[in-house]
Amino acid sequence: MKRFEFAHVAEGIARQAGALLRGFYEKGVATEYKGDVDLVTEADRASEKMIREKLTAAFPGHGIYGEEGTRDQLDSEFRWYVDPLDGTTNFAHGFPAFCVILGLERRAPGLAKDADGEIIAGVIYDPLRDEMFSAERGKGAFLNGKAIHVSKTGTLSESLTATGFPSHKRHSSPNVHFYQEITLRSHGVRRAGSAGLDLAYVACGRLDGFWEFNLNPWDTSAGILLVEEAGGTVTHFDGGKFTLDSREVFATNGLVKAEMQHLFQEMFAGREMGAIPTPAEFAAKRKAEK
Repeated sequence: MKRFEFAHVAEGIARQAGALLRGFYEKGVATEYKGDVDLVTEADRASEKMIREKLTAAFPGHGIYGEEGTRDQLDSEFRWYVDPLDGTTNFAHGFPAFCVILGLERRAPGLAKDADGEIIAGVIYDPLRDEMFSAERGKGAFLNGKAIHVSKTGTLSESLTATGFPSHKRHSSPNVHFYQEITLRSHGVRRAGSAGLDLAYVACGRLDGFWEFNLNPWDTSAGILLVEEAGGTVTHFDGGKFTLDSREVFATNGLVKAEMQHLFQEMFAGREMGAIPTPAEFAAKRKAEK
């Protein structure tokens, strides 16, 4: 099958998975834990099962690496990264922000199983808004068939960004400090609970930047291609080359990258990090301002 057909087939599969998720969402689902605080639902598993079957039928020689446990033919030249329901916590609580993610990696023959190849196609589908974000390497990024591009916002002070927080060990995550500092220096920081949608929104210009710690390949595979094909940048926090096994992702429109990266460096060095007031201190400050 020719490369330009990969995203088209993936779009069809993502739409079917999205329709399945809508059905579960409308009737409600029981949840359980796959870790201390990580939620999983029957919708996650049913969606991954469907995607696995459809991908195997369409591309019998391709590998599949899914969030809910699928590990098929990982030595193949082509490997799909699958998040059957990105935003499970939102989904379980009835909060309308979740999506299906399919990203395709091409790996040179003989490449080690854990070595990075090149992401050549990806789709992110929001079933509640019926928004299909898709991209193929070198062919641009699209939303429902219309070309999309990153924003032209040039400064952090005028930007709208997004981030996410880990579901476990939140007390040890430094991201609350990053959240505060960037909130104070921008139009705001959004926390929608779906890294896939956050990256798609950077690609189409709804957001100017996105950063997060501790993501997985199924979270980022399609989104990084969307951002790059839409004219943006995806790197590590220090500006280094992004890799699928990275535990950090930093995506921007390219124009605010240097400013945000400098702020990250200052914060990692212990500078530019304001003290976070306690509720009592905050209340006292508000009272004094009146």
